[in-house]
Amino acid sequence: MYTIATLEDLKRHLNLGANDDRDVDDLLRALQEASHLIESATGRRYCPRVETLYARLDPSDPRALLLPDDLLELRAISDDGGAIDLADIRMLPGNADAPASILQRKQGEAFRPGLGSAGSVSISGVWGWHDRWSAAWRESGDKVRYRSLTASTTIFNVDDISGADEDGARPRFHVGHMLRIDGEYLRVTAIDRRANRLTVLRGVGGTRATTHLRDAKIETYAPAPAIRDLTVRYAELLLKSVGPIELDSSPLLERMRRLTA
Repeated sequence: MYTIATLEDLKRHLNLGANDDRDVDDLLRALQEASHLIESATGRRYCPRVETLYARLDPSDPRALLLPDDLLELRAISDDGGAIDLADIRMLPGNADAPASILQRKQGEAFRPGLGSAGSVSISGVWGWHDRWSAAWRESGDKVRYRSLTASTTIFNVDDISGADEDGARPRFHVGHMLRIDGEYLRVTAIDRRANRLTVLRGVGGTRATTHLRDAKIETYAPAPAIRDLTVRYAELLLKSVGPIELDSSPLLERMRRLTA
């Protein structure tokens, strides 16, 4: 399951009660299709993923790489000469809250792409688009309870699903939420409010399922508000439509369309 917005986001948009579980499958299908339509139309992904990609040299500057996707965090980079010190790399444009589209060496040495991967440089990091990455992960106000999670655990308890997160929003967990525990990304697929129990997909977004100790902090991912709102609006259109829909050329969609070199 991959959705930009959550089931709770769509329910609020449709003025449905949080405990109204009618047609949940239809709502989730609409959210998934709306997410796919928006990402296909703009050429971007709006939920983060950890991955190693390859970038080519900028033909006009051998010290610069044109990135194949939006880069939120750089974790490692290597060329034919081996690993490159991250302190020697500048992410452009230089806005720490926005993704980079170019990497540039600060010193005079050029990248050495070598012959592998069609002459590309290997880049490992967190990829995706957000307009305020430093605030994208929010404190849920909750933790893993009662026992540690093994790498195969898909159901676990928390203190209070219906409690408030760091921003005072309730409930703190939604179906469709991307979670982060100790660097692993998880996706909430079901919620048992009475038992305060979450069912999740493990190791999503390119991360690996690992063991997490009891009382490990849980964070929730908040996509860019404009993209989240657009997702629920298109999901509503899909629910009302008897056939496929086409995305209109809204100013937001045009502005978000990724240009490739």
